Amino acid sequence: MEFLVLLMMVTACAARPQDLTGKMFTFPQETNTAHVRLTTSRQVLSAVTVCFRSFTDLRRVHSFFSLATTSVFNDFLISRNTANNELEVWVRDKPALIGGHDYKLNTWHSICSTWDSASGLAQLWLDGKPSSRKFVSSGSNINGPIIIVLGQDQDSYGGGFDSTQSFVGMMSDVHMWDYVLSPCEIQNYVKESLSTSGNVLNWKALEFQTIGRVLVEDKQICH
Repeated sequence: MEFLVLLMMVTACAARPQDLTGKMFTFPQETNTAHVRLTTSRQVLSAVTVCFRSFTDLRRVHSFFSLATTSVFNDFLISRNTANNELEVWVRDKPALIGGHDYKLNTWHSICSTWDSASGLAQLWLDGKPSSRKFVSSGSNINGPIIIVLGQDQDSYGGGFDSTQSFVGMMSDVHMWDYVLSPCEIQNYVKESLSTSGNVLNWKALEFQTIGRVLVEDKQICH
């Protein structure tokens, strides 16, 4: 009975929104378990913008951000395919391959990706530099129930993780909106002068749970 009460207290603490300003998630090793699960009340999305900062030395495929629903496991996925030196945006289980960006290892990068169901167009921004706009999927919204994971690729709803696709490194400043940010707003995010936090996921009031070996640490910044 005491163990059950303690477990309920830990779960409640994990679910309480936290201000992670100046913090980062550290994923220190390759596993098929370690990840961060993010909580949102939004269950229907007709448009999406996701922004985050990441740091890694991985030379293999890895997943940053994975949003799955019961019917579509890659409903919104941002990953890197190192074989072709491409970043990938998956929407409604359909990929857009993004090439030509100068993605460097052991460097903090700002990554933003957008999609709108009306046009079906997706776009990715690396450190404020846009990709070509590419058609992915139109005519249908992302419909929940939604599970959002950092650091793993969901090959089943809430699981199906593969260690060879896991993220190893640091991640920070995760925001998500239910609309497409303008180029100027994305530039402000890159410059760390964002005026409007995410209304789906907000780094300054983030509901999350860490599973496995994931650390919450001070972001490594020298002023």
